[in-house]
Amino acid sequence: MGRTIGYVLIGISSLIMIVPFLTALLNSLKTYKEYTTVPPQWIPDVMQWSNYAAVFKLGNIGVYTMNSMIVAVLSVLGALISCSMVGFAFARLRFPLKNALFVMVLGTMMIPAVVIIIPHFIIFNRLNMLDTLTPLWIIEWLAQPFGIFLMRQAFLNIPREYEEAAKMEGCNPFQVYMRIFIPMTKPTLATLAIFTFMGKWNEILTPVIYLTTNEKYTLPIGVLSLSGQWSGNEQLLIAAALVSLVPILLVFLFAEKYFVQNHSMAGIK
Repeated sequence: MGRTIGYVLIGISSLIMIVPFLTALLNSLKTYKEYTTVPPQWIPDVMQWSNYAAVFKLGNIGVYTMNSMIVAVLSVLGALISCSMVGFAFARLRFPLKNALFVMVLGTMMIPAVVIIIPHFIIFNRLNMLDTLTPLWIIEWLAQPFGIFLMRQAFLNIPREYEEAAKMEGCNPFQVYMRIFIPMTKPTLATLAIFTFMGKWNEILTPVIYLTTNEKYTLPIGVLSLSGQWSGNEQLLIAAALVSLVPILLVFLFAEKYFVQNHSMAGIK
């Protein structure tokens, strides 16, 4: 009886969460007249799949998508490389003031992101990087605190016997990091990749600050910039928003098994 009640509650919760998505999908397949009908017409008479073709014809959605993909992929690569290396150093290497430095790194997580916008803007302005995609991804190559903390905890959970065995075989610290620790922390790396990709793909504030040329826009602000152009065709905006969800869903589906495995292992430990 308890299990049945649990399944019923999960089913109801799932329906509640999926209804907004289904509503948006149906709205994106309507004509403008059907979209603005009062009372609402939930299911269109004829599915307007041409709305999705119109999205790519009437706007620079392809360009915006490519810009977002460049930023997201480079950010993920930077986060995985830099955070794993710094996390390995804090977890396994010995150097002066290691614990104090780690506390300082964690302390930077308490600084609101809006506080450092002006200093970052001044730095990138002096480096002549404004109105380029570089400021949107270069920060991730400098190892962000959350990623460092995540990777450090994953490395600390690996028994030291693996490291000692590798050293007996002649591995230096970098070889231990690459051959032993990285393969054993794939679930954590997948988790970090998902969080970084989603954060960069959906980011709005930073692109608005650094980008001024329409051709440099990322997908979120590109779609927002089309709201005036598509006045009277709001169903196309919904279609564009749904198109922007596809890469996130693909990334999550690709890394889902590692993501779930990471949380399962954490629960067992």
